[in-house]
Amino acid sequence: MPKKLFLSVMLALVLFSLVRPLRCAAQEAAGPSSEVSAQSPAMPEPVDPPTEESAGPSTMFPHSQTAHWWVSGQFNSILQAYPDFHAYYSGPNSLHVQGESKTSVLETLYLGYLLGHGAEVFLDMESAGGRGVSDALGLAGFTNLDVVRNPDLGMTPYVARVEFHQTIRLSAENVEADRGPLSLATSVPARRLEFRFGKLSTADLFDVNGVGSDSHLQFMNWTVDNNGAYDYAADTRGYTYGVETEYQSRGWAFRFGEFLMPKVANGIHLDADVARARAENYELELRPSLLKDHKTVMRLLAYVNHADMGDYEASVARYKAGLDSRPIIENTRRQGTVKYGFGFNAEQELPRDIRVFLRLGWDEGQHESFAYTEVNSTVAAGADWAGGHWHRKLDKLGVAVVSNGISAAHQAYLRDGGLGFLLGDNPSYPAGAPPGGALNYGRENIIESYYTLHAWRGLYFAADVQHIWNPGYNRDRGPVLVPSARLHLEF
Repeated sequence: MPKKLFLSVMLALVLFSLVRPLRCAAQEAAGPSSEVSAQSPAMPEPVDPPTEESAGPSTMFPHSQTAHWWVSGQFNSILQAYPDFHAYYSGPNSLHVQGESKTSVLETLYLGYLLGHGAEVFLDMESAGGRGVSDALGLAGFTNLDVVRNPDLGMTPYVARVEFHQTIRLSAENVEADRGPLSLATSVPARRLEFRFGKLSTADLFDVNGVGSDSHLQFMNWTVDNNGAYDYAADTRGYTYGVETEYQSRGWAFRFGEFLMPKVANGIHLDADVARARAENYELELRPSLLKDHKTVMRLLAYVNHADMGDYEASVARYKAGLDSRPIIENTRRQGTVKYGFGFNAEQELPRDIRVFLRLGWDEGQHESFAYTEVNSTVAAGADWAGGHWHRKLDKLGVAVVSNGISAAHQAYLRDGGLGFLLGDNPSYPAGAPPGGALNYGRENIIESYYTLHAWRGLYFAADVQHIWNPGYNRDRGPVLVPSARLHLEF
C-alpha cells in the first residue's frame, strides 16, 4: 500500500472513530425524541439475544461458536520512520544514520477443523512483505515483530502452521475456553493433557503473555513481545517443526516441547537430524490468587538448544592469533554445540482494567545468538489499560520499558569487528582495513508506548512510539526515536 494512501486511510479512520461516539453522546444529551409520549418514559428498544453466529465487534465477520470448522484471517500493516540521528561511526550491520521509512505487511489465513473426541487440526497460510527499517539490522530490540529478517524472501505465500491438537480429559469438570484460530473448543476439562505436533510456532506455546505478546494489537518491539534472551527454535519466518505436550489444571500447568533448529543462524532451512540439532523447552505455569477476582499468572522457562553454533571467545582467539582477519563466528561452529537459558514471565490484573507484566531473561552468552535476536540478558516491564473508562472498551493504551544486554564474550566479538546476524558497528570491516575498537558498550534501553483504537468491527489502527538508547549496545550511536502507525484488520 502506498504510504500516502496508508496515511489517508488512517486519518479517515481516526475521524470516523472519534465522531461516532461524540454523535451518540449528543443524541443522549438531547433527551428522548418528541415522538415519545410525555405520559410514559422512553423505553429502550428490545434487543435480540446474541445468537451462536454473532461475533463481537472485534471481527469483520461473525464466527460460529459451535461449527466444526473455522475460517478467519488478519491483515497487519506497520509504517515506521525515524529522523537522522547522531553516530560517530557505522558498520555493515548498523542502524542507518540517515532517516528512513519502511512499511511491512503481514497477511494470514487461518483454517481449522474439529475432528471430535478432543482432536482438531489447523492449516494457516501466510504472506509477509515489505521491509523493516535498515532491513532489520542494527538493533537487538528491533522495532517491528512482523518483519521477516531476510527481506529477499519476498511476499510469496507460505504454509505457516500445520498442526494436530489433541486434548485428553482427566476430570469431569469443565472450564470455559476462548474459541479462536488455534483452539476451537469453547470449554475444556479442568484437568487435561494436551498434545500438539506439526509445523508450529514455539512462541505460540511458550513465554506467552497477555499484556505483551501480540504485535497486531499491542506492542511492536521484538524484546517487549518476546523474551529477548529466549533463543527459541525457529526458521527466519518464526516457525519450526516439533511436538509439544502439556498438563493443565486449575492452579498450574507444565509444558514441554521438542523442536527443530535452523541449519545456520537465522536460516530458513531446518535441520531434521535430531541427534545433533534440536531444542528442548520447559515451562512451569503457576496461577496463584494474589488479588481477589484479578488473575495472576507466573511462568518459569528453561530451554536447551543443540545446533551447529559458534563460540564468541574462540572466534576472538582465532583473530588475535592471526588465523582470521577479524573474528568470524562461522569458523568456530561445531555440530551439537549446546546453548541454554532461563526466563521468568508474570502478568497481573489490577482494578480499573489495568494489567501489568514483567519479563526476565538470561542465557549463557558463550555461544552465538542463533534463532531469535542478539540478547543475552533482558529485563522488561510494562502495563496496558483498556478503554472502558473513557467509553471505548476495545481501545487500549500501553507502555513498556526494556533493557537488553550481551555477555562479555559477545561484546569482545563485536568490538573486534565480528558480525552477528543482526549487529556489527565496526567500520574496520571488510577484511584488510586497520582494526579499531568500535563498540562503546552500553545496555540497549527502550521505552515503547502505543494507543490502539477500535474503529469499527474488526478494524483497528494504532499510534506507537519507541525511544531507543544505545542502539546495538553502542553508546557512540543514538539515541533514536521511531514513531509508527499500524492498520489492523481481523476477519
